[in-house]
Amino acid sequence: MKSLRLSAAGTALTLAALAGTGPAAAASTTAAPVVTAAPSALPAFADGHGLILVPGATEVHSATDFTITVTTGQLSGSHRIRVLLPGGYAAEPGRRWPVTYFLHGGGGTVDDVAAAPALHSDSMITVVPDGGLKGWYADWLMQNTALGAANWQTFHTQQVVPFIDANLRTVPDRSHRAVVGLSMGGYGALRYAEARPDLFGHVASLSGGIDFGMAEIRAAVLATELNVTGAWCAASTSTPSGTGRCTGYGPSTDSDAIFGSPYPVFGADHVWNEVNPAAGTNLARLAGTDITLYTGSQGLVDHYTEIASATVKARLDQLRIPSRFVDYGNGSSLAPGCDGGHDYGCWAPALADYVPRLSAAFAAGDRTS
Repeated sequence: MKSLRLSAAGTALTLAALAGTGPAAAASTTAAPVVTAAPSALPAFADGHGLILVPGATEVHSATDFTITVTTGQLSGSHRIRVLLPGGYAAEPGRRWPVTYFLHGGGGTVDDVAAAPALHSDSMITVVPDGGLKGWYADWLMQNTALGAANWQTFHTQQVVPFIDANLRTVPDRSHRAVVGLSMGGYGALRYAEARPDLFGHVASLSGGIDFGMAEIRAAVLATELNVTGAWCAASTSTPSGTGRCTGYGPSTDSDAIFGSPYPVFGADHVWNEVNPAAGTNLARLAGTDITLYTGSQGLVDHYTEIASATVKARLDQLRIPSRFVDYGNGSSLAPGCDGGHDYGCWAPALADYVPRLSAAFAAGDRTS
């Protein structure tokens, strides 16, 4: 098994070296001013569902944009949850709102949402939970790495979702709840929608690593475990410095830490197969879910996310499950600032295309509920 881990490292290093050869194309954002004490106009949050608020840690960017910090037994350390409220939230105290959960990419943070203005919508609440630099939206097989407890899926689906429903005026049903993610978060979004169809009625994956049947996608996961900084890290986060490169994926971990051995030898990779969003048995669970896939085709990373997304679309078609697939190729059909690469120059306009459609779907849910 030791030799397998060394081979995994070699695979990850090779992919990361290739990915790092071109310039990064991450969006640059300027952090909004932070107020250390929340104004009284903000909703009051209370501990619950295994989450404990950290006193005095609330960051306020505006009356409708703030970040709380919580601790949980499911994860080591403290973790931020950014909340974007619709403009009418305070003025309409009798109204309840649909919720979209936005899952950031590898090497990213909750503040990446600032690079996608469409997600701050007056038609819905957007919640951006910390997904870790390399959490992969999974409950890790190994809980004794340098990162300690790492049950990301449990944190998000069993704690954050009910916690938000308990503290904000949401419409707490699947018809009014979406999960959207990009890159690593694109995997997380599709995986969560499959694992918990009772929670999420809408899902969108943007440039997602959504086919674990591909060796290249598995290698990208290994690169994050081993903290090999490459294009998946460099371009999947918005950095305030404008350098376009994130600082890495945190402490190195065992290459088998998240999903076990990635090698298809005597069933050693069974966990990868079980959580593969592209597996037919998993895709079948999306019947009745509103599904959207976006990807470009340029650069090393989106070359592979295009293949993965096309595979998922084809299998959904075989299952006769409706979905919308937007392959914007070199980006010319999407927006002037999109070059078809793995970055917010494409993701921001893709989300600007998606959010009005999602808002209409939420409204349709109002009429049928």
